[in-house]
Amino acid sequence: MLDILKSIILGIIEGITEWLPISSTGHLIVADEFIKLNMSKDFMDMFNVVIQLGAILAVVVIYFKQMWPFSLKKEEHYIKKDTFSMWFKVIVAILPAAVIGIPLDDFFEEKLHNYIVVALALIVYGIAFIFIEKRNKSLKPKVQSIAEITYKDALLIGCFQALSLIPGTSRSGSTILGAILIGVSRVAAAEFSFYMAVPVMFGASAIKLLKFGFNFTGAQMTILLVGMLTAFVVSVIAIKFLMSYIKRRDFTAFGYYRIILGIIVLLYFVLK
Repeated sequence: MLDILKSIILGIIEGITEWLPISSTGHLIVADEFIKLNMSKDFMDMFNVVIQLGAILAVVVIYFKQMWPFSLKKEEHYIKKDTFSMWFKVIVAILPAAVIGIPLDDFFEEKLHNYIVVALALIVYGIAFIFIEKRNKSLKPKVQSIAEITYKDALLIGCFQALSLIPGTSRSGSTILGAILIGVSRVAAAEFSFYMAVPVMFGASAIKLLKFGFNFTGAQMTILLVGMLTAFVVSVIAIKFLMSYIKRRDFTAFGYYRIILGIIVLLYFVLK
């Protein structure tokens, strides 16, 4: 029961941090210092990635009509070309992270999954968010919707997403930051980031599951499913909050949060 409670807490952390630009992986690595499941390292390496599938399903549920390229009405049969075009752009955008991340997955996990890297990434990208938002105060975005994103824009956004392979960076954070830098509005940047997350996280989860194998014990399966379900429920709330928030405010507050958290992490582990 204690491990199930810990799994719920980790699911809450994942559901909030996956969509806000503050790094879910970084938070889970730090959380592991205080909330240790009674599981093997191999299971935890898999759990910290596959739990994100619950968060991803929240995007599918909320944005299903926008994401599904075919008519949902029985009496109508047509293909939504704009939706197909969006998915082609998403494929282009996820290529940089796939090309770098798949062959170097073990290297990143072994060498970079530590508190120093997480803390520094939190601080550096926190400063970047504050600087870019100040720079953009007087600038009007050139791209107001996902339909206006070009294939070149998608590739550039994908290159920024590849930076999130460094834990503590934040997949949504690096993607949104890159999109804003090239002139995409906050709302369009966030939505495109959500869509990019679907194939990226399904792919990452598949890789982790194949490495771990499918011989789950009953306790392992229960803990994983509880974490995923919790992440799904909390993600629905977090996504709706973020989309409402960025229509009225910028990402500066998240920048300050990242800097403060990064400093706290550094101080904790240095003085430990």
